[in-house]
Amino acid sequence: MRKLLSFLFCFFLLNLHAQKPEKLNAAEIFQEIKKLNFLGSVLYIGAHPDDENTRLISYFSNEKNARTAYLSLTRGDGGQNLIGPELREQLGLIRTQELLAARRIDGGEQFFTRANDFGYSKTPEETLEIWNKEKVLSDVVWIIRNFKPDVIINRFDHRTPGTTHGHHTSSAILSLEAFEAAANPDKFTEQLEFTETYQAKRAYFNTSPWFYGGQEAFEEANKNQFVSFDTGVYFPLLGLSNPEISSLSRSQHQSQGFGSTGSRGSQMEYLEPIKGDTIRSQKVFKGIDTSWSKLEGGAEIGEILTQVEENYNFKNPAASLPKLVEAYKLIRELPNEHWREVKTKEIKNIIYSSSGLFLEAVANQASATARDSVQINLEAINRSDFSITLSSVELSPNNAKINPEIKLGNNENWQNEITLKVPENTAYTTPYWLKEAANNGIYKVEDQQLRGLPETPTLTKSLFNLDFNGVMLSFEKPIVYKYNDPVLGETYQPFEIIPEVSLSFEDEMIIFENDEPKNISVKLTSGKANVKGEVSLSAGEGWIIEPKNHTFQLQQKGSTTNLSFEVTPPKEQDESFIIPTATIDGRKFSEELISIDYPHIPKQNLVVPAKLKVARLEIQKKGELIGYIEGAGDVVPESLEQIGYRVNKLNAATISRSSLQKYDAVVLGIRALNTVEALKYKQQILFDYVENGGNLIVQYNTNRGLVTENISPLPLELSRDRVTYETAEVRFLAEKHPVLNSPNKITKKDFDNWVQERGLYFPDSWSEDFTPILSMHDKNETPKNGSLLVAKYGEGYFIYTGLSFFRQFPAGVPGAYRLFANMISIGKE
Repeated sequence: MRKLLSFLFCFFLLNLHAQKPEKLNAAEIFQEIKKLNFLGSVLYIGAHPDDENTRLISYFSNEKNARTAYLSLTRGDGGQNLIGPELREQLGLIRTQELLAARRIDGGEQFFTRANDFGYSKTPEETLEIWNKEKVLSDVVWIIRNFKPDVIINRFDHRTPGTTHGHHTSSAILSLEAFEAAANPDKFTEQLEFTETYQAKRAYFNTSPWFYGGQEAFEEANKNQFVSFDTGVYFPLLGLSNPEISSLSRSQHQSQGFGSTGSRGSQMEYLEPIKGDTIRSQKVFKGIDTSWSKLEGGAEIGEILTQVEENYNFKNPAASLPKLVEAYKLIRELPNEHWREVKTKEIKNIIYSSSGLFLEAVANQASATARDSVQINLEAINRSDFSITLSSVELSPNNAKINPEIKLGNNENWQNEITLKVPENTAYTTPYWLKEAANNGIYKVEDQQLRGLPETPTLTKSLFNLDFNGVMLSFEKPIVYKYNDPVLGETYQPFEIIPEVSLSFEDEMIIFENDEPKNISVKLTSGKANVKGEVSLSAGEGWIIEPKNHTFQLQQKGSTTNLSFEVTPPKEQDESFIIPTATIDGRKFSEELISIDYPHIPKQNLVVPAKLKVARLEIQKKGELIGYIEGAGDVVPESLEQIGYRVNKLNAATISRSSLQKYDAVVLGIRALNTVEALKYKQQILFDYVENGGNLIVQYNTNRGLVTENISPLPLELSRDRVTYETAEVRFLAEKHPVLNSPNKITKKDFDNWVQERGLYFPDSWSEDFTPILSMHDKNETPKNGSLLVAKYGEGYFIYTGLSFFRQFPAGVPGAYRLFANMISIGKE
């Protein structure tokens, strides 16, 4: 069992889902040989995607040749999205893939815990309470016990709670506790069925000027105890400096807008020793044996690989194959299970690349359903003179097998076909941590062996068994789908297992302003040809749905149909979920298939329970037509349409004084003043719109990176003030103000059931022309009064709000809708 786990943990790190096949050039193969000859490892630990120091990860991986990994405690689910509308779990899926893309560039590996990024936290105490400290700590211990790092490096300082994000400090606290706990056989004993205890040698804190408040203060600090070294090295084999590689890696975090420009020259890094042995050398691995000689039976392997490195032929990497295959045999005999499996994976990749091997299993369609039969096209080619025989090819999960027993001559392409029969009980292709509903702080993952992995292990795969001149090696390749794009050419995407029918609604929620019925359409998409059955909807008590069911028939795979149901809400305010169910030959399906497709990451499929939130709200509104200038991505426009407004999305670059006159209100999306460059030149037009009687609503922006300093026609300054407790008490500072009274009477009840936070980046200074409406604060903090500011300006109104409407609307929070309707309605009779 331990052997199986170790193999899974190593194999599924880098090649879990379909990528364009990696084809290493001679220089890259040589770099991998140097890594093969180094037996040291570094684990870098932070809280979120984009917390990692890519410069340091690349330095240890490419300069020191160490096995290097980044452990991000969360998947970044609580952040914002600059490239699209996805938030929460879907954003976490995007950011997971961005981290994997970053690691493919800087040479690191990637791990996660089950911790759910619930949003900004001001203290580690709050963070660890919401996460469930023991569960997240167990995950960190699990990863340390399996990865077995010599050195652990923390991104953040465990000694400074309250000075940065609570998640940040918590990552360092948990790291240092896990440093001890991983070696303790009395800690998390359930893990020892699959792994063993492990003691890392030393732990560091990756300090920098940021932690000292700036470069000047850092220069004056006593650094005698720090380990310092220059990471600005240049790699002639790669043609890049380490900082250039780091910037390419960093730039994969596109959803966070972290594009980075490469640099050259000296780049110093500083590590403060925190735990472990007391060696304080400028060499992080000083005193740690990183040679093959430290392993029983390893000295001979080291000698062989040293010869390979010294005699490497850049014009003919295949010349190293005899020695590499010899070393492979000895590695497979090592008694040390951990290094045996790690180095087996590494040397197999080198043998594969040195021989010019290309092995591929391509499905003739992008997806399949349970019980389908799919043609798989196989290809194998050896582009060297080394004697290689293709013995057999096996498919999983149905274990179909062929036995060609054919010698692969140099550059002679072998192709064949085999049929994959998808078993009836095959699981859908979907992220393992999203298969069950998460609570606020942690994802539910019952399978111990899945915890920590960045992705779900691929179930549909091929195994090529090859004979290298008498030595058997097996290479596992995921089954992929590829096609020719007229612009992009050869294009790969994952081969996926999907439901026979997917059910979805156009909206995430529908608002009923009164007790009149609405027609709600459910969309059915077939996962295979010739699908027929019936569909019904169910909802909570008091909701009436007609008809009871609809029959459907879908002839082609991928074809769709929309079926309409009349839904009548209760007479009183109420919330519920509508659940669709399709019945096909007695089998029931209630899943929605969501695809996320961006150019910088592999296409992702997410299979989730299909549902539609419905709410009967007691809501009034004034005005009809809204102009909306989109910012960093939100669903506010669609949400406003739900309550009866007509919303036009505006191009900021083309707005004019005359074009805005028709709008009852103009709304700026979240971070529009950070992301929409045209607003630098169009702010005065918006201010004139207000002065002439318009209503301008500006949602939150950060105080850094504004495209214009003139965020308001009246003095107003943004801060980093925020209220992270979604249940924080809200006090009314201006109880008689119209925004709290017309057309909806806002009460404390309207702030019930808010999600993730109250709001963020509130102003902390403003003109006396503004009326602060609300006061709120987190525990042990002073009141924050800048969450909603309203000012009369000329004939119109200017409203600035840091309240997180963009999170409340998708969650269907009634009070958020009622308050926003009042903001739009202000000044209208």
